[in-house]
Amino acid sequence: MATILHGTAVAIDGHAVLLRGQSGSGKSDLALRLIDRGAKLISDDGVRIETADSIPLLWSVPNIAGKIEVRGVGICTVDFVHSAPMRLVVEFARDIERMPPDDVCTSVGDFSVPLVMLDPFQHSSALKVELALRSVIDAGLLPMAKHSIDANESTGF
Repeated sequence: MATILHGTAVAIDGHAVLLRGQSGSGKSDLALRLIDRGAKLISDDGVRIETADSIPLLWSVPNIAGKIEVRGVGICTVDFVHSAPMRLVVEFARDIERMPPDDVCTSVGDFSVPLVMLDPFQHSSALKVELALRSVIDAGLLPMAKHSIDANESTGF
């Protein structure tokens, strides 16, 4: 069963990153900068999440596939991919910790997913997303099903 999330998703080297923030917070703007650096759009403003083989996949929403809203320009068509496995959530904030704690996660659907907080309008934000994703991949961090986390907590593992 698919759920639609409010957010924008891009794929970087085949790994999905979900950009979350309020309307007008800069999701599409940061996605455009990531696309300029080689990322592929998955979906803008609405993203489907489905589970396959215990892995959360982010999917384009069919009626907006390949479309991105460019403020001041309009709806534009860009290269896109239909889906990719989710590895990271980027939550937008203005007050960012200088040295955030390691292994911070957030809930997305039935999963706990690695999280990074960023100001989307800093010039280095696109590079920061790429570095955060690389850190998650290098650390071997994967989204975990909430029922797996609950089971581990109850058994002490």
